Amino acid sequence: MGVNSVTLVGRAGRDPEVRYFESGSMVANLTMAVNRRSNGDEPDWFNLEIWGKQAQVAADYVRKGSLLGIIGSFKLDRWTDRASGEERTKPVIRVDRLELLGSKRDAEAGGFGGGGFGGGEPSDEEVPF
Repeated sequence: MGVNSVTLVGRAGRDPEVRYFESGSMVANLTMAVNRRSNGDEPDWFNLEIWGKQAQVAADYVRKGSLLGIIGSFKLDRWTDRASGEERTKPVIRVDRLELLGSKRDAEAGGFGGGGFGGGEPSDEEVPF
């Protein structure tokens, strides 16, 4: 028995690239930057693959810099390079659950908030009750 589970919180590195298929399904691909615990280090970058309804949410609401939380599984894409004939691989996180963590204010400002989860206290417009 094995476990293949990945949980990450970070920022979208670019707007999602969305592809639609004749079958009606869709996929969104994007990158995610996750900061390390020490502030001086470069972030770790992850390739994300999101299918179905979650892909539609990503296409509609995720923009470069959006704060995201994801739960998914690790997979290794393999293919043969047409130019060189060499075998290639790319690590990908297949997202099962996508959470939009930034506030409305973050989204309007292009995805970058004042830090933390949502950049401060929510306004009256953001409170759902």
